[in-house]
Amino acid sequence: MPAWTEDQQELRAMIESLGPSLSEGCLERDAAGGFPRSQWDVLARAGMFGLPFAEEFGGLDQDLLTTMYVLEGLGESNRDAGLAFSAVTSIASTGIPLGRFGSEKLKVNYLPGICAGSLIGAHAITEAESGSDALQMRTTATRDGDDYVLNGSKTFVTNGPVADVVVVYARTSATAGPLGVTAFLVPAETAGFAAGKPFKKMGLGTSPMGELFLDNCRIPADNVIGRVGGGFLVLDHVMEREILLSFIVNIGEMRHRLQRTVEYAKSRVQFGQPISSYQAVSHKLVDMLIKLETASKWLYDAALLVMEGKRATTEIAIAKLLTSQYNLESSLSAVQIHGGNGYMSEFGIEQEMRNAVAGSIYSGTNDIQYNRIASMMGL
Repeated sequence: MPAWTEDQQELRAMIESLGPSLSEGCLERDAAGGFPRSQWDVLARAGMFGLPFAEEFGGLDQDLLTTMYVLEGLGESNRDAGLAFSAVTSIASTGIPLGRFGSEKLKVNYLPGICAGSLIGAHAITEAESGSDALQMRTTATRDGDDYVLNGSKTFVTNGPVADVVVVYARTSATAGPLGVTAFLVPAETAGFAAGKPFKKMGLGTSPMGELFLDNCRIPADNVIGRVGGGFLVLDHVMEREILLSFIVNIGEMRHRLQRTVEYAKSRVQFGQPISSYQAVSHKLVDMLIKLETASKWLYDAALLVMEGKRATTEIAIAKLLTSQYNLESSLSAVQIHGGNGYMSEFGIEQEMRNAVAGSIYSGTNDIQYNRIASMMGL
């Protein structure tokens, strides 16, 4: 684990100090399924959305490890997991491809808004008939003079119902395989672009998710991110960082959950002694700690490889698998140790378990991660 500097610790402490204001009323908001715009604005004023971006665009110019360290602090201090998930989505899905592959014009026009939090970003990949098999996407982008005309629909788009700008992946060639997909930046006010109503979900209730529809949606050719046919190169870069940034938030959540559950186990007395003194309970707590630290190490070690410019496909896939599995197992242990209280909505423990289920699905399902690792093994 890196030795964090005083500046890094201060930046994390600043974000952690926002925890109470971000968390207030989160259980009610989660049940209602509303987007927490006022809490989003708290994060925006703190500069969190600009963490990994250049100062010239309003960012804080922090490296990947520092960004992860600060986001871990967000997960530890903030109980509104949907808010954190939407925030990371905007950074990773829109800001990162703009910062890495966007033209200077696109960066100037849109990256300051992403950094300031005044623009909410999303990316649209999944379609109803092509989930993990993105090569089967049917959304098309056809060149027409100086424009592209997009037609199709996307689903399960995090931030889709509230996004101001969306990175849409569309097919620009029917025959070029992976080289037939291109990434486009599409402003939500574009004629022919429409967002559906938010889905009602099992967890992450304050992170809106829905469908997007593109009906002869005309955008300038200048809105291509990267190059025509380079969509999967953009997506691969984005997904690596999406995994690192979103799952490190889970590490913070696991850390807070462990602390809360240890405190409860020490204070809850049954048969004349704290339940923490019973081996069945203490071993569950030890397992929670081991899983937390193991997942944390895999994420930070994978990030170090990325920062060094080394290939980290296997390491990131393993880190995603472990963190998503361990987060769910940790949340179930917390519910069991809290007993009846853990099962009650008002305590927020059962909510964490519902949230954790999503980790095995988003950013590439765990089954896909197993396939990726097997492929890297030559299987």
